[in-house]
Amino acid sequence: MHELSLAESLIEQVERAVEAAGGGHVTALQLSIGALAGVDAAALRFGFDVAAQGTRLDGATLDITLLPVIIHCPSCDAGVELPDIQHFRCPRCGTPSLDVRQGRELTIETVEVLDETPSP
Repeated sequence: MHELSLAESLIEQVERAVEAAGGGHVTALQLSIGALAGVDAAALRFGFDVAAQGTRLDGATLDITLLPVIIHCPSCDAGVELPDIQHFRCPRCGTPSLDVRQGRELTIETVEVLDETPSP
């Protein structure tokens, strides 16, 4: 399950960024994952919960937005969403295209941090 390794890597990146920004406890993490990224969202959520134990992200919620594949159709001169990732053809006109404009992403969109410093 490469999702556990991916979760560990995400946690390490977020911990470094939070530490560099002054610390705190991460309460939420939002990701965008493209349909072609090869990531199972349920397995990533499970791996995240396991890997986050004992870290700044322990107990944080993981919100995942799944992004569809969008290709550029040269005939229509437009970005079109693929209804099926098995056929890289424009659903409007049938023209084949490998010009992927969206769908390969794995992006950390937002990190919510609770400041741990006591207030005066």
